Amino acid sequence: MTTTVKNWFIVTVMDGDVRVGSVIYADVIEDESFRFSIGDYVCTSKLVEINPEHNLAITVSGSDYKLIGKGRKAIIDFDDFELLRNGFSPLQIKVLNNPKQNLAH
Repeated sequence: MTTTVKNWFIVTVMDGDVRVGSVIYADVIEDESFRFSIGDYVCTSKLVEINPEHNLAITVSGSDYKLIGKGRKAIIDFDDFELLRNGFSPLQIKVLNNPKQNLAH
Protein backbone atom coordinates (compact mmCIF):
# COMPACT_ATOMS: atom_id res chain seq x y z
CA MET A 1 0.00 0.00 0.00
CA THR A 2 1.28 3.40 -0.96
CA THR A 3 1.01 6.83 0.59
CA THR A 4 1.08 9.64 -1.98
CA VAL A 5 2.65 12.94 -0.93
CA LYS A 6 3.40 16.42 -2.28
CA ASN A 7 5.52 19.36 -1.09
CA TRP A 8 8.12 16.82 -0.05
CA PHE A 9 11.60 17.14 1.36
CA ILE A 10 14.36 14.59 1.65
CA VAL A 11 15.62 15.55 5.08
CA THR A 12 19.11 14.45 6.08
CA VAL A 13 19.54 14.23 9.84
CA MET A 14 23.03 15.01 11.13
CA ASP A 15 24.58 14.48 14.56
CA GLY A 16 27.52 16.86 14.34
CA ASP A 17 29.50 15.65 11.33
CA VAL A 18 27.86 12.20 11.34
CA ARG A 19 24.96 11.46 8.98
CA VAL A 20 22.30 9.63 10.99
CA GLY A 21 20.03 8.99 8.00
CA SER A 22 17.38 10.54 5.80
CA VAL A 23 13.58 10.75 6.00
CA ILE A 24 10.80 12.21 3.88
CA TYR A 25 8.77 15.11 5.27
CA ALA A 26 5.68 15.86 3.15
CA ASP A 27 1.96 16.62 2.87
CA VAL A 28 -0.31 13.60 2.39
CA ILE A 29 -2.64 13.67 -0.62
CA GLU A 30 -3.69 9.99 -0.63
CA ASP A 31 -3.10 7.07 1.70
CA GLU A 32 -4.04 3.50 0.79
CA SER A 33 -2.94 2.29 4.25
CA PHE A 34 -5.41 4.59 6.07
CA ARG A 35 -2.70 5.71 8.51
CA PHE A 36 -2.94 9.38 7.53
CA SER A 37 -5.70 11.84 6.68
CA ILE A 38 -5.57 13.90 3.51
CA GLY A 39 -3.72 17.14 4.28
CA ASP A 40 -1.78 15.68 7.22
CA TYR A 41 1.98 15.93 7.28
CA VAL A 42 4.11 12.81 7.40
CA CYS A 43 7.64 12.34 8.65
CA THR A 44 8.67 8.87 7.54
CA SER A 45 10.92 6.36 9.16
CA LYS A 46 14.48 6.13 7.82
CA LEU A 47 14.75 5.87 4.04
CA VAL A 48 16.33 2.75 2.59
CA GLU A 49 15.68 3.40 -1.10
CA ILE A 50 14.70 6.24 -3.39
CA ASN A 51 13.73 5.41 -6.96
CA PRO A 52 13.70 8.70 -8.88
CA GLU A 53 12.61 6.95 -12.10
CA HIS A 54 9.32 5.95 -10.45
CA ASN A 55 9.15 8.82 -7.90
CA LEU A 56 9.04 6.26 -5.12
CA ALA A 57 10.66 6.16 -1.68
CA ILE A 58 10.80 3.09 0.57
CA THR A 59 11.43 3.23 4.30
CA VAL A 60 13.07 0.84 6.74
CA SER A 61 9.59 -0.10 8.02
CA GLY A 62 8.62 -1.19 4.48
CA SER A 63 6.29 1.72 3.70
CA ASP A 64 6.08 3.04 0.11
CA TYR A 65 5.71 6.74 -0.63
CA LYS A 66 4.80 8.07 -4.08
CA LEU A 67 6.45 11.49 -4.50
CA ILE A 68 4.42 14.01 -6.53
CA GLY A 69 6.09 17.11 -7.96
CA LYS A 70 9.58 18.36 -7.47
CA GLY A 71 11.02 17.77 -4.02
CA ARG A 72 13.59 19.67 -2.06
CA LYS A 73 16.50 18.69 0.13
CA ALA A 74 17.10 19.84 3.67
CA ILE A 75 19.56 19.12 6.45
CA ILE A 76 18.64 19.30 10.12
CA ASP A 77 20.51 18.64 13.31
CA PHE A 78 19.61 15.54 15.31
CA ASP A 79 18.60 17.85 18.19
CA ASP A 80 15.80 19.21 15.94
CA PHE A 81 14.50 15.83 14.79
CA GLU A 82 11.65 15.80 17.34
CA LEU A 83 10.46 19.13 15.92
CA LEU A 84 10.28 17.52 12.48
CA ARG A 85 8.44 14.47 13.86
CA ASN A 86 5.95 16.81 15.55
CA GLY A 87 5.02 18.68 12.38
CA PHE A 88 7.53 21.50 12.04
CA SER A 89 8.70 21.67 8.43
CA PRO A 90 12.40 21.90 7.60
CA LEU A 91 11.81 25.54 6.65
CA GLN A 92 10.18 26.29 10.01
CA ILE A 93 13.06 24.61 11.82
CA LYS A 94 15.52 26.74 9.87
CA VAL A 95 13.68 29.90 10.98
CA LEU A 96 13.59 28.73 14.60
CA ASN A 97 17.35 28.18 14.50
CA ASN A 98 18.12 31.59 12.99
CA PRO A 99 18.83 33.94 15.93
CA LYS A 100 18.08 37.02 13.85
CA GLN A 101 14.55 35.71 13.16
CA ASN A 102 13.90 35.16 16.88
CA LEU A 103 14.46 38.74 18.04
CA ALA A 104 11.46 40.45 19.59
CA HIS A 105 10.22 43.50 17.69
